[in-house]
Amino acid sequence: MSLVEMSGISKSYFGVEVLHEVNFTLEAGTVHALMGENGAGKSTLVKVLAGIHKADRGTVKIEGKEVDIGSPAQAAELGVAMVHQELSPIYEMTVAENIFLGREPGAGGFVDAAQLTRQTKELLDTLSLQINPKEKMKNLRVADQQMVEIAKAISRDARILIMDEPTSAITDREIDRLFAIIEDLKARGTGIIYISHKMDEIFRIADKISVLRDGNEVGTWDKGDVNIDMLIKSMVGRELEMQYPKISVPIGEVVLEVENLSLAGQYEDISFQLRRGEILAFVGLVGSGRTELMHSLFGVTHPDSGRILYEGREIHFKKPKDAIDSGFAYVTEDRKKEGLVMPMNIQHNVSLSALFNYVKGGLIDAKHESGTVQGQVDALSIKCTSSRQLVKSLSGGNQQKVVVAKWMLNEPKIIIFDEPTRGIDVGAKAEIYKIMGDYVSRGNAVIMITSEMPEAMGVADRIVVLSDRKKSGELKRDEFSQEAIVKLEFLHMMGGGAK
Repeated sequence: MSLVEMSGISKSYFGVEVLHEVNFTLEAGTVHALMGENGAGKSTLVKVLAGIHKADRGTVKIEGKEVDIGSPAQAAELGVAMVHQELSPIYEMTVAENIFLGREPGAGGFVDAAQLTRQTKELLDTLSLQINPKEKMKNLRVADQQMVEIAKAISRDARILIMDEPTSAITDREIDRLFAIIEDLKARGTGIIYISHKMDEIFRIADKISVLRDGNEVGTWDKGDVNIDMLIKSMVGRELEMQYPKISVPIGEVVLEVENLSLAGQYEDISFQLRRGEILAFVGLVGSGRTELMHSLFGVTHPDSGRILYEGREIHFKKPKDAIDSGFAYVTEDRKKEGLVMPMNIQHNVSLSALFNYVKGGLIDAKHESGTVQGQVDALSIKCTSSRQLVKSLSGGNQQKVVVAKWMLNEPKIIIFDEPTRGIDVGAKAEIYKIMGDYVSRGNAVIMITSEMPEAMGVADRIVVLSDRKKSGELKRDEFSQEAIVKLEFLHMMGGGAK
């Protein structure tokens, strides 16, 4: 008997059908991957099962019994737990309080704090997580926040576990640990729905694969019956010949030079050059200092020593506005928390960084603002009904384009992209890469932080590798290989290092 049978599931928002008569079955003790581009309907389908959304039509059966799931609480009672792609911890509460929220041990209305800490530590120990149960969530790295969310879902002993992009912010070592946990859950008969855009993960962990496209069920296969090319074609409805479109651009003179930059506890003695027309990738394990270094380039933090030269002049940005005024832009890793104002529409998000351009007599010239923003929407092929559409209703890929459009209005000369394709599908990724290529072809330059080696090798002109907060090496395009990158990422363990 199947754990889950979803039949004829349909769902519409504001008159637009996002799921059309979709069928999905989950067997006990299996990992069933659910794939498709952003906007294909994957998250909507699993949210119906998790009680977050109500289907307009269709039936859901759990262990053969038809159920009506009206809320996440009801779903939990039926043995359904979900690890969401977008983290939503209560940042001011501790790890333990987040994991056992609403299920705290105690009596008479009082929480037994010692037992809460003990239970949390036992759970974290079983997952080999070195995280302090008493630490506030706001003080954790994004990767550790992600692992806490996974621990929270596992703590519920769910028979049906939904994982929506669970590895988007964790390291390879943590992924190995997660997959070991998944194998243990499978052995205990748990059924797992696994959503990911990472093909290597799907072929490593999944037993079955289903693809959705534009709200429709394309097909379901055993893992051994499909390959990557077949899946991509099923997802996008066309051959995707170039996963990493690389435009040939002449590399010009040095525009940015960093000399022996250090900030205690963040990064140490980093030197590199960035040239016009170049995409320079920074790779390294989580904690290697990549984002911390970029924060100093953008004026968020200030180095203890070393120099930054921009167009031949030494610069000292006191705050991000100084960097922006000088021609820098920063597309952050967390677009929803740091890059966008989710309740606002596309137009207001895009114009926000250059709002002063549209002010006349203390009032915003809405016509000028609208026309300029529409130009960016067209140039970046942002899929929307109009620039008045709320940005929270867009797919991940289109949200990322809105962030890029916002910065493009300032006509920057250097854009820093921090994990530019995190959580977006293969089609949207190719579009982001093309935007980067077009941008540097106009004489500008890009710095890209990425945790995906194929992405770095496919898009970059050079790769700088950081290891243990130091620069461990630099590779030219003809030197790229995963082996070379991995060796440099772990160089600090062998006592090496390079400038």
